[in-house]
Amino acid sequence: MEQEFNFNNELSGKIALVTGGTKGAGKAIADRLEKAGATVIITARNHPEQKNETQHFISADLSQTSGTQKVVDEILSRYGRLDILVSNVGGSETKAGGYAALSEADWMHSRQTNLLAPVRLDRGFLPQMIRRHSGVIIHIASIQGRLPLYDSTLPYASAKAGLINYSKGLSNEVAPKGVRVLTVSPGWINTTSSKAMMERIAESSKMTLEEATQSVMDGLGGIPIGRPAQPEDIAEFLGFLVSPRANYLTGTEYVIDGGTIPTS
Repeated sequence: MEQEFNFNNELSGKIALVTGGTKGAGKAIADRLEKAGATVIITARNHPEQKNETQHFISADLSQTSGTQKVVDEILSRYGRLDILVSNVGGSETKAGGYAALSEADWMHSRQTNLLAPVRLDRGFLPQMIRRHSGVIIHIASIQGRLPLYDSTLPYASAKAGLINYSKGLSNEVAPKGVRVLTVSPGWINTTSSKAMMERIAESSKMTLEEATQSVMDGLGGIPIGRPAQPEDIAEFLGFLVSPRANYLTGTEYVIDGGTIPTS
């Protein structure tokens, strides 16, 4: 049966949550879903620098169980359901220096933020999606799940590898129940957070900012397309994945890296 799609308003009537939605790729994703007609909720620890009256903001630390529960309770109480969940929150705050420089706290914090926060949100929102036999969950992972940078972000890379594996297993369980689960693994995205990471690497390794940037590029094996991704590059693809146009896609990891990962 042939289907017709309205690309300009294809998410009208949908309720969407984008975690880490106040800046970088998260903000670009939230804005893209809003333009497609969705009602958008965003979360972050801190209020957005530029207030957006059209997006519902929830202040929460998703690395804590209480933070994820706060988000689940507030959304279900106010809206009664969630149609689209984009688990974008994540990042690395560990110092460079390899395994010996990492403490137990470094490993635990990375796991809580990059793996367990999405798991808890899924656990909170999946029951109502399954009851309605409808929903889309997107886990934002990273190419570091396959290409870990041992000198600077090993806990982050390990957590993202776990997220990729978990996402595939979850998709196999809930696809027959009407819920699509997908993973998007970006490469280097040109955000304020990535710039801050370069500054940390430069400071700890006694490099210039340019040398630190080149060292990360070298560690990734280069970016054949010649530049990091822009947040909008990621957002546009997410807009497709959560739309009715992608209704046969589930259980797949999509890599957006400008060609960084070599063929295995």
